[in-house]
Amino acid sequence: MYDHSEHQMLLPNDFFLPFGGKLNPDNRWVVLASMIPWWKVEEAYMETLKDLTQGNQAYSVRMALGALIIKEKLGTSDRETVEQIVENPYLQYFLGLPEFTETAPFDASSITHFRKRISREMIDQVNVWIVEGQQSQTDGDDDDDDDDHHNTPSTSAPSDEKEEKKDAPRTHQGKLLIDATCAPADITYPTDLKLLNESREKLEAMIDALHEPFRGTQKKPRTYRNQARQSYLSIAKQKSPKRKKVRKAIRKQLAYVKRDLNHLEKLSRPSGIERLSSKQYRELLVIQELYRQQRQMFESKTNRIDDRIVNIHQPHVRPIVRGKAHMNVEFGAKLSMSLVDGWAFLDNLQWDAYHEAADLPGAVEAYVQRAGAYPEAVLADKIYLTRENRKYCKERGIRLTGPKLGRPPKKESKEQKQIEKQDAADRNAIEGKFGEGKRTYGLGLIRACLRNTSETVISLQVLVMNLSKALREYSFFIFFMYLDAGIQYSKGSPEIA
Repeated sequence: MYDHSEHQMLLPNDFFLPFGGKLNPDNRWVVLASMIPWWKVEEAYMETLKDLTQGNQAYSVRMALGALIIKEKLGTSDRETVEQIVENPYLQYFLGLPEFTETAPFDASSITHFRKRISREMIDQVNVWIVEGQQSQTDGDDDDDDDDHHNTPSTSAPSDEKEEKKDAPRTHQGKLLIDATCAPADITYPTDLKLLNESREKLEAMIDALHEPFRGTQKKPRTYRNQARQSYLSIAKQKSPKRKKVRKAIRKQLAYVKRDLNHLEKLSRPSGIERLSSKQYRELLVIQELYRQQRQMFESKTNRIDDRIVNIHQPHVRPIVRGKAHMNVEFGAKLSMSLVDGWAFLDNLQWDAYHEAADLPGAVEAYVQRAGAYPEAVLADKIYLTRENRKYCKERGIRLTGPKLGRPPKKESKEQKQIEKQDAADRNAIEGKFGEGKRTYGLGLIRACLRNTSETVISLQVLVMNLSKALREYSFFIFFMYLDAGIQYSKGSPEIA
């Protein structure tokens, strides 16, 4: 059951405080609440609910999405987020509560359900709505400034040529910055030996669970768990074991895992598999595929295989080769992000490694939908300078940064050097945005475990970055407004006049 609640916005003065006073309308959470189009989010949220008339009362979309935004904004855990909400009336106003309450509006475990229910696509749409709203306000302020400028007396009238140039629609405007990065998952560094040892230990626990009803009547299958454990520790404790020793230890662990899988196959007949929990059954399916991959790599003497599993609890995580100085390989999701005037947009997110150059046409088309025109230039890394992307940009009159194909010119013009230098300086903005997301908003370590919730968290962090940018612009606007008011007051005061 769900009730419409976001078409009537609660003002800060209407929020009841039992200890007296009123909320500050310039508080960051009050300002952020006014930036989000909650009524639009509610319509998209209601489409995900199966039945709107039956069942328990569902939490409002403002409560669900607001709690996720608070968590990512403050960088707290689920339990700490609820504690912060109970202690702070501004956070309760942000969630849409009509008055301050000292009891938690929801349990900490509900935040997990919020992440499952609110998808990545919904958050990306909310991100677009917020940016469009902020850009429309900026354009409105610019139009007001232009009107004031035109109302001022001028000695010369504008020429017809300038009026025609102003009225003509622009087919290209702005710059599009695009790049890709990896959002690492919160997992231990995987090694083949460690994965096989963990698989063996989980299989042994499953054998114990299936054999429990037959204790005392049937002999328990032999697993040699003590020998397998000692064999693993003898290599794992070494600082730099020889390659032959590691390969020998992997062969032993493969044999132990195969033995345990055979025991499980016998114990599960005809309906013994039902005694496993749902978690153990999922892990069993993952371990079977993990054993197949490890066996194939061991026999072929390679370290690469398609859809390689690097974590049993999160089998969707994949190794992403980044080629960085501090870490050659990261384990997580690969995402492509575009930046327009400081606003970030998540263009693509995949768990498998892919060539990010294919994301450029989609990012340009998304830019056209938002801005109504093609960008004047696309600032991208050299990996995006494929022949297909060059052809795509050339057909649409877009300048793609980077060296041209063929032999470089012997002498480059001063103007061209200045353009390349400016493009390189402008492209630093998206690298800085990646650093901001990873150092401040948790993009450097995704702690969600499920695939869909991890994608939701990544999209939320992009959304929170844009909300923080909008909040900074609002603070600058308030500062200059008070500054301008002070200057006007000083000019009119008799002491200074």
